[in-house]
Amino acid sequence: MFDSALNILSYLSQGLGTTVSLFLAATLLAFIIAFVAGLCRIVKNPLIRGFTMFYVELFRGTSLIVQLFWLYYAIPILFNIHLGSNWWIGVIAIALNYGAYMSEVVRSSILAVDKGQTEAAIALNLSRVQRMRHIILPQALRLMLPEFGNYSIQILKGTALVSLIGLTDILYYGDIYRSTNLSEGPLAYFMVLVMYFIIALPLIWLSKKGEKIAKRGVAG
Repeated sequence: MFDSALNILSYLSQGLGTTVSLFLAATLLAFIIAFVAGLCRIVKNPLIRGFTMFYVELFRGTSLIVQLFWLYYAIPILFNIHLGSNWWIGVIAIALNYGAYMSEVVRSSILAVDKGQTEAAIALNLSRVQRMRHIILPQALRLMLPEFGNYSIQILKGTALVSLIGLTDILYYGDIYRSTNLSEGPLAYFMVLVMYFIIALPLIWLSKKGEKIAKRGVAG
């Protein structure tokens, strides 16, 4: 049993690079999208707000797996637009999906900063950009940390879907091993769970760290 588990773990490790690289790239891109979309949701321009709201509701209201298939199958056929390799399609799909969710974290965190902070910044004759950069965002970031940590874990779990478009991640190798060793199928999927959990451990620790930082509060 133990030898089989080690053998499976070694086999699954072939997909570790794909899973980790996909997670890091999708997380970084999702954070960028979240900040851009979150800030666009609070600008005065109604066209920018409306377009951003449409994007957020579209990607929050539909399934990630459907979005992944659209980028992989539908868009190249319907619009003759090719987004690159399967790896990039996975990164873009995951980032767009979770970026939409996290943009609401950005927006709500900014709006949660005490109004007195903005009034004080106006009294100091700071521009809107200066107020956002020096006063509001530093305090809002503290509020965002716990949710961003939680969404990072969600992104890691979301990467498992890329095996459906042929990316050779951890789950892909788990499926291959199970198909060739049916009697060890349950153990193979258990080891897949173990590998994802091991990767998630640092994220869980960072999420808890973020919660402690957020509990210190913001200036009132």
